Amino acid sequence: MITLYTFGPHFGLPDPSPFVMKGEMLLKLAKLEYQTNTKGFMGAPKGKLPYIDDNGTIVADSTLMRLHMEQKHGIDFDRGLSARDKGVAWAVEKMLEDHLYWVLVYWRWMKDENFYKGPANFFKRAPAIIRPLIIRKVRGDVRSRLHGHGISRHTEDEMTSMSNRAFEALSQILGENRYLMGDQACGADATAFAFIAGSLCPLFDSPAHAKARTLPNLTAYRDRMMSEFYPNTRSGTVP
Repeated sequence: MITLYTFGPHFGLPDPSPFVMKGEMLLKLAKLEYQTNTKGFMGAPKGKLPYIDDNGTIVADSTLMRLHMEQKHGIDFDRGLSARDKGVAWAVEKMLEDHLYWVLVYWRWMKDENFYKGPANFFKRAPAIIRPLIIRKVRGDVRSRLHGHGISRHTEDEMTSMSNRAFEALSQILGENRYLMGDQACGADATAFAFIAGSLCPLFDSPAHAKARTLPNLTAYRDRMMSEFYPNTRSGTVP
């Protein structure tokens, strides 16, 4: 059986990481038997989640997990898509993962009101006397990564203009489709669902989250996907 290493449910989401959510959705779409384990972070081969153990084969990174499933298990996530739609679907994934992701990280980690409602809870296991030092160190590391990527070199208004355009593009591609590219789920739905669900999380407030909430087809899509793939979780709720 495949073991998927996760953080576990937080913030009313199946997982706080969109990449972990993507990884689990890929397993669901592939209809592969799997179990989850929330105790694998310290052993993560690339220092991050998700990763899988597929009967002794360790695969880290959600995109490499997809390639592994395609190659080892013969899964065709994009069956039925035209060549053009396959290209569009892949481009949407990269827009979300390599661009919008960093805007959402900025709002979740760098704005105190969001940080202390959300990511700060990850540090509760640390001894109280050193917890502030650990938080300062980790937030500093996140700040450095945001700067290295380049997104935080922009003003918040400039970031908002960029993320607004990304959400509008995502909404336009989805349109009235049941799934991202039509009436059949494809690989990009794993990524689209993860990012849409995270963007609509009611715990966090930012211009990016506010923009996502103005696009009703994104909310409807999130609700359909939650109902189909996570039927025991109420979408949009915060524990």
